[in-house]
Amino acid sequence: MATCISAVNLNYQIAPRTVSKFTSATSSDQTASFSFGASESMGPSLRLALTRAAKSTTTRLLRKKHGSLPLRVFCVDYPRPELENTVNFLEAAFLSSTFRDSPRPAKPLKVVVAGAGLAGLSTAKYLADAGHKPVLLEARDVLGGKVAAWQDEDGDWYETGLHIFFGAYPNVQNLFGELGINDRLQWKEHSMIFAMPSKPGEFSRFDFPEALPAPLNGILAILRNNEMLTWPEKVKFAIGLLPAMLGGQSYVEAQDGLSVKDWMRKQGVPDRVTDEVFIAMSKALNFINPDELSMQCILIALNRFLQEKHGSKMAFLDGNPPERLCMPIVDHIQSLGGEVHLNSRIQKIDLNDDGTVKSFLLNNGKVIEGDAYVFATPVDILKLLVPNNWKEIPYFQRLEKLVGVPVINVHIWFDRKLKNTYDHLLFSRSPLLSVYADMSVTCKEYYNPNQSMLELVFAPAEEWVSRSDEDIIAATMSELAKLFPDEICADQTKAKIVKYHVVKTPRSVYKTVPNCEPCRPIQRSPIEGFYLAGDYTKQKYLASMEGAVLSGKLCAQAIVQDSELLAARSQKAVAQASVI
Repeated sequence: MATCISAVNLNYQIAPRTVSKFTSATSSDQTASFSFGASESMGPSLRLALTRAAKSTTTRLLRKKHGSLPLRVFCVDYPRPELENTVNFLEAAFLSSTFRDSPRPAKPLKVVVAGAGLAGLSTAKYLADAGHKPVLLEARDVLGGKVAAWQDEDGDWYETGLHIFFGAYPNVQNLFGELGINDRLQWKEHSMIFAMPSKPGEFSRFDFPEALPAPLNGILAILRNNEMLTWPEKVKFAIGLLPAMLGGQSYVEAQDGLSVKDWMRKQGVPDRVTDEVFIAMSKALNFINPDELSMQCILIALNRFLQEKHGSKMAFLDGNPPERLCMPIVDHIQSLGGEVHLNSRIQKIDLNDDGTVKSFLLNNGKVIEGDAYVFATPVDILKLLVPNNWKEIPYFQRLEKLVGVPVINVHIWFDRKLKNTYDHLLFSRSPLLSVYADMSVTCKEYYNPNQSMLELVFAPAEEWVSRSDEDIIAATMSELAKLFPDEICADQTKAKIVKYHVVKTPRSVYKTVPNCEPCRPIQRSPIEGFYLAGDYTKQKYLASMEGAVLSGKLCAQAIVQDSELLAARSQKAVAQASVI
């Protein structure tokens, strides 16, 4: 069953599934080995396949000029928007500075962090900035968690999800700046582009004018679009949103008990507004439909994206996330004395007599001790490993309400360049698909002038995650035939599939259904020396990359604040052990 939870399917919950229809020539990629110091006892050194650097667009166009490429394809990225003067960016920058500027500890804490997704990487990065020694343990052989990616035998990458970096992600944007990798974000034009199911092959755009400040640029983008909503519908929607605009954050939080659909009807907003706009938005935000999603989630997104001029502006990473984003964080952690170990899965949390954490026992038999411990895994994995002694504590009991949502990421390589697409993220408005992009156009490393590679989010996926890859691809092609009626047929009589990859995540971000907000835990647990990080933990952003990075910073902040207590506790334990 798709909803089955077990230790096995959770521990391997983001596993790639591959079916190759056609084997292309093997690339001459090189493999580089990254040594993690004296870490062999913790797991093998990290080895990642590194593709050759993508050739510049200019070089490819020169090749085309000489007749080696049949199609004329242009990829134009936009300048990085001015984000540094926004209140949220400055707030995030200040929080980052507190770690660098904090007094250096007399004896750095050894903090054991489970999970090398963005939350765990962020926690370890900022602890290292504060002068402590994180030991980051990742169960799998790949970095990134929900942003993990793999390379196939042809040298092509396939990812856990289609990841978009917004201007309204201040902690993520600061992180890129702190690592010196701002140039790895490929910014696109300030637009949101929706497919038109009633007009197959056509798109409707919301274009945000650069000359206007927020929220006027967003309002004008909505008013100028007459294809998706009529003027009466826009007026009713605007009136329905007035309480949110006037009530602020307290009003937003109070809407957690209502689904998007229920809230819209309560405010007198026509159902067609939900069908035309918010089905697509709900699936993009949390992979579920508006009748399930908490309205708080939508209101938080609208608030973040519309209150900043560049809040809804989107960027793609210029290549695969493990190399282009995660490895710079790892390099930074290592440069400050921290450690990162792959293939180091937690089997058990061992406790002291007083109920605090004694150590993490790994599947390989290793016992890892520290001065403090962090769980930065998905919430479903944490729930499997919570010790029996803790299960009656309300802090941990409330986690039962938080359950990861299934999602499927699909990659399809075609034998030709598709024309009915954009250098941008596209909202499919399909009953089976959420968002998609032609990554052969939007991403430098994946650039291909001759063939398209569509990366698509298949959601809602609860009824499909247990189905075969062949069934999923067949359903995807049927939907793509509606989006590309002149170019794609479900039976492949037009564009043909060269190969595909299907990546299933039975438990992804937590399902943001009504009344979940009170169950989200703060990062400091009631167990002394034990902390949580993850986008499901309490922070003001959504279950997103921004939420994961911010949760890691808040977790690191709590540990730094508790550092004297933790150091004293550790010294006491050492003294007692010496007496014994």
